[in-house]
Amino acid sequence: MIEKQHIINRFTSYITIDTESDPKSDSTPSTEKQWKLAKKLAEELKQMGMSDVSIDEHAYVMATLPSNVEHEVPAIGFVSHFDTSPDFTGANIKPQIVEKYDGKDIVLNEAEDIVLSPDYFEDLLQYKGQTLITTDGTTLLGADDKAGITEIMSAVEYLIQHPEIKHGPIKVGFTPDEEIGRGAHKFDVEKFGAKWAYTMDGSQIGELEYENFNAAGADVTVKGKIVHPGYAKGKMVNSMYIAQDFINSLPRLETPEHTEDRQGFFHLTQISGKVEETNMHYIIRDHDKEHFEARKKMMLDLAAEINSQHEKEVIVINIKDQYFNMREKVEPVMHIVDIAEDAMKAVNIEPLIKPIRGGTDGSQLSFMGLPCPNIFAGGHNFHGRYEYVPVESMIKATEVIVKIAELTAKKYQS
Repeated sequence: MIEKQHIINRFTSYITIDTESDPKSDSTPSTEKQWKLAKKLAEELKQMGMSDVSIDEHAYVMATLPSNVEHEVPAIGFVSHFDTSPDFTGANIKPQIVEKYDGKDIVLNEAEDIVLSPDYFEDLLQYKGQTLITTDGTTLLGADDKAGITEIMSAVEYLIQHPEIKHGPIKVGFTPDEEIGRGAHKFDVEKFGAKWAYTMDGSQIGELEYENFNAAGADVTVKGKIVHPGYAKGKMVNSMYIAQDFINSLPRLETPEHTEDRQGFFHLTQISGKVEETNMHYIIRDHDKEHFEARKKMMLDLAAEINSQHEKEVIVINIKDQYFNMREKVEPVMHIVDIAEDAMKAVNIEPLIKPIRGGTDGSQLSFMGLPCPNIFAGGHNFHGRYEYVPVESMIKATEVIVKIAELTAKKYQS
């Protein structure tokens, strides 16, 4: 159905464009280099014959594939982001193609002894005999989410080339800055014009997700008092020791490395300090809304307790909500999940319905009036040097998009 080399060529043409986003920037997109891929995508959409192709002042790309049936079908959308994570460099990506993977170690970089091994990454063994695209060990790959972009572009291209496949109106959207939590912030839902959509931003083949974390960020500032250490008795207040007490007072096993499935966590992502002031940044995550609120309260109560032990306030916490669990917006329209599940089964994929231990553009879009479950894009080990994607998974994801379009048209046929 989908030509393998065409998928490889398209994917590699996208990942070799550096689109790393920057959380310290206030602009949208947060980095100027994201424009290069945004403009490339807009031009490709025009060349393949899509309608209403647009790229706005913030680099959001949108396009429409008009319906080819006479009956009324709701417009549906497919969305992916083109930025890559600032957690690891995305500059000068040199992809490696591993044909007919044999289930053994893959040497990514011999000089630096960087190896992608199934002994550590057991998911590799699912893909024996398939074609893998890996890094050279010095960059991330960018499958998150350029695999999703590849699949959406390839699917609408295939539908244009095969008008015998009947479908309603299909909307396509590509966003900047998802990796820094802003992918949907300036997404024009009304302009997009879809009744519902799917983000192609999941991981392994078969993933279908309509639950994600409730998320918040917490900036913790700890104030101390510096005096000469030789004369410090009863006078010095070391902010780093207070910060250490704060860290150790949170549940030690409720951290990312000790949790899974629907278990929430506190995650200390940054810390810097001197005697006089220590600054920490936490992210707070939980699928359950009540537990999420309890976690935020726990941090505030802990700060209040520590403050009560000092003459002056020594800890200040600023907590800001980031996104919420899309489940409450998707459950009232569960037929959109059912269509995706049926589409997977129709192309011989076993659906893996599970909660996302993270967030996607879809979580924010769902609360903006565009219910938006998440579908696998095929990649693994995102945000680092061990990232890889099986080409066959990208092909299957493309087939799922085509089948969703077809099944949606059939569902609304009178």
